[in-house]
Amino acid sequence: MDLVTVRTVRTPRHRDDLALAPGERPLGGGTWLHSEEQPGLTGLVDLTTLGWPDVKRTSETLTIAATCTIATLVRTAPDPDWTAWPLVGRCANALLASFKIWNAATVGGNVAVGLPAGAMIALLATLDATAVVWTPDGAERRTAVEHLVQGVRTLDLRDGEVLRAFEVPVAALRHETGYRRVSLSPHGRSGALVTARWGRPGRSGPPGSSGVPGGFTLVVTAATPRPAVLRFAAVPSHDALAAVLADVTDWYDDPHGSPAWRRAVSVRFAHELRDEAAASVGGPTGRTEEAS
Repeated sequence: MDLVTVRTVRTPRHRDDLALAPGERPLGGGTWLHSEEQPGLTGLVDLTTLGWPDVKRTSETLTIAATCTIATLVRTAPDPDWTAWPLVGRCANALLASFKIWNAATVGGNVAVGLPAGAMIALLATLDATAVVWTPDGAERRTAVEHLVQGVRTLDLRDGEVLRAFEVPVAALRHETGYRRVSLSPHGRSGALVTARWGRPGRSGPPGSSGVPGGFTLVVTAATPRPAVLRFAAVPSHDALAAVLADVTDWYDDPHGSPAWRRAVSVRFAHELRDEAAASVGGPTGRTEEAS
């Protein structure tokens, strides 16, 4: 769609040039900005000219720039012990997008739109990622991705703030992951996307590391207006998981699925992933065992 109200496009080279004027909006890949009318938009500020490196690794953190395209992230070669990495490709494929969109759409843009079906939100929340936000005063702040997205197209971003990057703990990348997705049509938008991450107790990390802790994290997206993140110290029993899922009451309603259907498939997927994790680490396997 032509953005007929846009009068200026700025290409900053340094952070000092980034300050957003009224009516301006940051531009990453632009795949969403050009998809529908943008009332009040008079200027674009192209973040890609700032030259942020797509990914940066340290021994403890993988930093993904907000301007990193989905295609670049998918093509990134993981370290040999990053057993969680297949979740990257799975979440990318969960998007209703062609490879052409992958080459333009950015990780930060997918998060910043704040749609329930934003699969980069699911990926980053599952991996315990922290969002790095640049503030207008030249400082920065950090917030967990699961808290950054507060609802449909609603983020914890204040006027003038810009998403800079996402920091993923390497320890989370050494965990196992699980994935379930469903839509109402074969190539439709996700109606429910449920992901999980769990550690293997006693598994050792590389020399000098403290190893990989256990635990079980379950994330429900697409079926809820904001990520529903459920955390357990270990793989929970069937009943313990069911009790926590019962507290999730805010199920999304749109043409891609009713709240009742979304709840039903999400609960089913959650228990399937719990069973998968239990089989992997030797946790409780089902109701019969728990009742004995």
